[in-house]
Amino acid sequence: MLPLLYSFRRCPYAMRARLALHYAGVQLNIHEVQLRAKPPELLRLSPKGTVPVLLLPSGEVLEQSADIMLWALAQADPQGWRRPELDAESLPWLALNDGPFKQLLDRYKYPDRHPRQTQPAWRAEAEALMLAPLEQRLERQAYLLGASPSWLDLALLPFIRQFAGVDAVWFEAAPYPALRGWLHAWVASDLFVAIMAKPALAAQSPGTN
Repeated sequence: MLPLLYSFRRCPYAMRARLALHYAGVQLNIHEVQLRAKPPELLRLSPKGTVPVLLLPSGEVLEQSADIMLWALAQADPQGWRRPELDAESLPWLALNDGPFKQLLDRYKYPDRHPRQTQPAWRAEAEALMLAPLEQRLERQAYLLGASPSWLDLALLPFIRQFAGVDAVWFEAAPYPALRGWLHAWVASDLFVAIMAKPALAAQSPGTN
């Protein structure tokens, strides 16, 4: 029995899980969920009803994307992308991304739902919180934790991509050339292309970046 991943192709949390699983070469089955018609078996495993959810052969259920990433990297980490000695640096970035930045991203993406500020004002807050600090970091180094990729790059990538896609014309002209180069390189990578294949065409065998 293979692990079973409940996923949704465009969900950034599901993307990060698929990135880590694919990089680690984990053989699994993927169930692409229709969010308007969530399968009863998903709700039995995880009543919160969000993706990703990973059902392991042991019966253990992982409901958080970061937990799925770390589980995958514990199975195999061929290029050393998980360095526990850097957790003191990486985990605060993860918390910042999944907490305040994600809230601002949602407000920027759906300004009609959050009329307290204009869309540019929400964007400016997100820039100050996340984009500008990431730009400063990537001006000094190729990846978020140094000269080589890490699991933090995978964890933040889908959210920066989503932010960039809200207004792609603005993002391409924004004063973040290092962040933009980092994003474009990851999106063009074999790893990202593989995990974004349409479900009907997605191979079940793993691959590497």
